[in-house]
Amino acid sequence: MNTPIPESANVSLMNCIDLSSSDVQSSVSLLKQACLDSGFFYVINHGIDKEFMDEVFSESKRFFNFPEQEKMKLLKNEKNRGYTPFFDENLDPANQIHGDYKEGYYIGIEVSEDQADAQKPFYSPNRWPSEDILPRWRKTMEKYHQEALEVARSVSQLIALALGLDINFFDQPKMLGNPIATLRLLHYEGRTSEPANGIFGAGAHSDYGLITLLATDDNYGLQICKDKDAKPQIWEYVPPLKGAFIVNLGDMLERWSNCFFRSTLHRVLGNGQERYSIAFFVDPSHDCIVECLPTCQSEKNPPKFPTVKCKDYLLQKYKDTHADISSYT
Repeated sequence: MNTPIPESANVSLMNCIDLSSSDVQSSVSLLKQACLDSGFFYVINHGIDKEFMDEVFSESKRFFNFPEQEKMKLLKNEKNRGYTPFFDENLDPANQIHGDYKEGYYIGIEVSEDQADAQKPFYSPNRWPSEDILPRWRKTMEKYHQEALEVARSVSQLIALALGLDINFFDQPKMLGNPIATLRLLHYEGRTSEPANGIFGAGAHSDYGLITLLATDDNYGLQICKDKDAKPQIWEYVPPLKGAFIVNLGDMLERWSNCFFRSTLHRVLGNGQERYSIAFFVDPSHDCIVECLPTCQSEKNPPKFPTVKCKDYLLQKYKDTHADISSYT
């Protein structure tokens, strides 16, 4: 049985967006308020069956239960596909004594080697466990990737409306019509984090893409900090909500909206129990131009960032957060 969030802890109260609601204006208002406040909100009734979500978590656990030497045979390659071991990622090196207490597995959009896109930095064939060992694994993950992308498109329509844009602004061929969308399975070790001693499940960071959809098990651990400049920083737990996605905005959308919408610091603290989550990172196409949205600028509020191509923006972010990105360029 999972341990409840301590009564003494700060808990974030987040808006809940019902994607099945016919009252679009109400959904847009709730989403806009959340994007201004923290850039975090729940999405419910998103169309992915509970039974299928449970299957995805079950298949994820099956892989992570393999011996380390078996998982290392699928170690992440130069195109960011495959397994990442414990401590591989260090999201907050200024405050962490070593890497995150988590292991993961990256799955992107499947692009065969003979396709032109395979030569671009963020497109590639995936790495898959053998069908002999995990017979349903690839089929399950590919189906989840497709369904999560549809949820992301629905969320992007509400974001577009909240920014005063056409409902399909983000769902164009040059954007989410050919996206850089990465599924990442995550497993956190059953260890208690010690923030004062630099020990974290995942260090403090903001996501650097467009939006992220996060599915979690029932074990708490995710925290957000709405004011990164506060001294001391105030961290609030985001309670797990069964069957829901936790959605957060990335740095790219904050940039696109001229800082109108928020990309917020978040981290994961372990409480001594194993924790599983599934993150889905969504970015526009490789060649998409990211420039200040017309609805987010004026004479008194000119663009704060130069125009940039999505590929170049992401490569710079990788350079800032990864030790070696030579293979991406």
